[in-house]
Amino acid sequence: MPMTDTPSPALSSFLARMREECVVAQAIIRRAGNGFELRHRDDAGLSSDELRLLRIEELRALVQTTETGAYRPLKSAPTLRRGWRAVAAHDDELETALNHLYPGALADGHAVAGANPPVTHYREFTARQTGMYRITAMLDDAQAAAVIKGCCDSKFCLKQRLWTVAGLDGDSVESTSVIPCLEPCAVFLEFARKAARIEQEEKVAMSLGASELETLVAALEGTTATATAALREADFGEATNGRRAQLLLEKLKALKVARPDTVGH
Repeated sequence: MPMTDTPSPALSSFLARMREECVVAQAIIRRAGNGFELRHRDDAGLSSDELRLLRIEELRALVQTTETGAYRPLKSAPTLRRGWRAVAAHDDELETALNHLYPGALADGHAVAGANPPVTHYREFTARQTGMYRITAMLDDAQAAAVIKGCCDSKFCLKQRLWTVAGLDGDSVESTSVIPCLEPCAVFLEFARKAARIEQEEKVAMSLGASELETLVAALEGTTATATAALREADFGEATNGRRAQLLLEKLKALKVARPDTVGH
């Protein structure tokens, strides 16, 4: 791709903030002469000979699947494959590379740098849903907060969530990445629809001692990070889906705070 005389405002904004290197989610970008080298951040210490050299256009295919071959519906998921590097000869190629690795990241980052970032919060977003997604507006603030924490945890997505619901803070750069999330995504919307359906199910009465609750919390904490690995990430009909497990964990944590000695209903 030939280099244009005038870089895009989003790219110019990004380059103005970049020094010799920077990290964007799981990618590390380093200046290399007049160009740039990109690789997985966990491969930062490897020599170039240890990594497979990809053409810029090959990055589009790289991000489609995980190490195990599972499809990645969210390119911001922390499942970017390792073992590669790519060289951008000039600014335009860097923009193309970043748009392959993290679609929309440059544009959204530039938008956030403005005076009035175009953030769409949960209530505004769900209020305009129609059809089968209208049910997402029925979640109260506490339920919606649990769904957000269950779906958008950094073990599932590395975007910095700027949108929120009453009673829940946004994400920090330190816990996520420099890529902003300006509104709920399609994966979140489907998860919220499933969560709303779960809230409508008949409830099972049970009573738990504090130690039993601790066991459940510990068990879920040990499985949420890996529960999705062998499944389709957005298959929310599967009981062992990682986000469903995380949602249940968030609810149990709330119970633990509310009734630290015994829990029952």
